[in-house]
Amino acid sequence: MQNTVMLKPLRVFVVEDEILIRMLFEDMLDELGHEVTCAASLFDEALAMSRTCEVDVAILDVRLAGVEVYPVASVLAERGIPFLFASGMTGTEVPEPFRGRPTMQKPFEVERLRDVLTRLVG
Repeated sequence: MQNTVMLKPLRVFVVEDEILIRMLFEDMLDELGHEVTCAASLFDEALAMSRTCEVDVAILDVRLAGVEVYPVASVLAERGIPFLFASGMTGTEVPEPFRGRPTMQKPFEVERLRDVLTRLVG
């Protein structure tokens, strides 16, 4: 039996423009005992929510309809909210200020998401 740290239930901000992928994230987070309290699919709504949404952690798609999500990441970083990037493209290179942040290649398994969330907030 694998020894894993159990996280307290987290409030999660999901930024993803593909509805089916967002639903998959929501299902995975629910399976892990977490709750999506804020979700955005457009850049402008993601940026606005990043300023006010009360969450413990965020999952950010790197591109929303071709617009890079890094300004949203900057707001979350200023607020002290941990986040990870999710990308469907191989070889995604994040800008220098965010190079230490976890980046997960989509699609990913629920176990990998659990492990990354544990490292971020555990």
